[in-house]
Amino acid sequence: MNRKLFIQQSSLATAGMLLGNSALAKITGKAFPVVRTAEHLRKFNSSAVENLIATIQKNIGNKEIAWLFENCFPNTLDTTVEFETIDGKPDTFVITGDIDAMWLRDSSAQVWPYLPLMKEDTQLKELIKGVINRQVKCILKDPYANAFYKDENKISEWKDDKTTMKPGIHERKWEIDSLCYPVRLAYGYWKQTGDTTVFDEQWKKAVRLIVQTFKEQQRLENDGPYHFERTTSWATDGVPMGGYGYPAKKIGLIHSMFRPSDDATVFPFNVPANFFALTTLQHLAEMKTFCAFTAAELEAINQLSLTIQNALQVNAVTHHTTYGNIYAYEINGFGSYNVMDDANVPSLLALPYLNQSYINTAVYANTRKYVLSAGNPFFFKGKAAEGIGGPHVGVNYIWPMSIIMRALTSNDDKEIKMCLDMLVKNHAGTGFMHESFYKDDATKFTRKWFAWANTLFGELIWKLYRERKHLLN
Repeated sequence: MNRKLFIQQSSLATAGMLLGNSALAKITGKAFPVVRTAEHLRKFNSSAVENLIATIQKNIGNKEIAWLFENCFPNTLDTTVEFETIDGKPDTFVITGDIDAMWLRDSSAQVWPYLPLMKEDTQLKELIKGVINRQVKCILKDPYANAFYKDENKISEWKDDKTTMKPGIHERKWEIDSLCYPVRLAYGYWKQTGDTTVFDEQWKKAVRLIVQTFKEQQRLENDGPYHFERTTSWATDGVPMGGYGYPAKKIGLIHSMFRPSDDATVFPFNVPANFFALTTLQHLAEMKTFCAFTAAELEAINQLSLTIQNALQVNAVTHHTTYGNIYAYEINGFGSYNVMDDANVPSLLALPYLNQSYINTAVYANTRKYVLSAGNPFFFKGKAAEGIGGPHVGVNYIWPMSIIMRALTSNDDKEIKMCLDMLVKNHAGTGFMHESFYKDDATKFTRKWFAWANTLFGELIWKLYRERKHLLN
């Protein structure tokens, strides 16, 4: 289904529609209904995941959080994966939820929290290895596409976009993070397992294509091969200036025509995405042996990293009259700054989630204060909760993902507890996280089946169980 159309149709969905009044009464009375997919209908069963669910349910005092964890943490496995063996290799196709397509970003993030459990479940390890293999196929098909179909013959609703649409592509929005997330997943897989068999010849071709694409989109000599236009009334779905975006100074940063939200950028240099690209290149350099980079290729990677790092240091910081020096969300290199943050990851708020080295820096601390304030045009505060949203669903809609990310990047018990309380109070009786909800009424929400938000919530609860268990009681 058209993502925009789905949002329009579901923005006024209510918990009563989904569960009925009797179930809502049970929620109020703290007798929680069974809303998780029945066992015989689940796409994949992991003994390690089930054991963890049982352990957390048994050992935390807040039973509503325990219930939410049981529903949310396995949601990706329960409902979105297709696991099989193709040409002797594990292959896992992962849809995002209510849209029957696989995003490179979402599929990586959806299985990321399961990585530590692979040592206890060899089938889970194979499933995640299959995600990496499938992502390699997607990247080799088109490194500029963000979402893909499993069925090569399926015709995309975006087939008339003015860009190079190939069979099997759902959408072709160039977003830097689309190529960063698969490297993050492969890096995390390797760190958890020590298994290097996933770095086969196809993988090596894919990572070289990733580096090539990053360099192309520096646009140091020309506009590069990518352009995108769409006939639409949604301003955030189109790219101006013949599909190449507004002009930007050639400062070495990577151009991105779209954000992690799939919305068009205002200025072509998305700052959090470039930070993510920097981390990605550092991961590739660390995996140099398995990627079989030549000395020249490795030097090019290191030089690209250095260029991006220096360009961010010089250009990405702007002075805010209240908060001091902060990171801008987007820049153009000519001195123009888009000062805001978006709920989708990578975001400015999420910088330490993707790379811990940013958490203790003064600029990040100032930026964090800013993006969680009324100064951020997409920070909303209402009767139900407070949090960051974005243009994708419009004003006054808070994304649970931003509340989860705020907690994941905080070391303050009071702040984390506030985030937990908001998440528990705003699932609208459904037992799941949503894409967004109205700031004054959580029963007005978008996307009742959004696996990334569900799994990310599970990741938060597991982290708190290990590190701050007292907050779950």
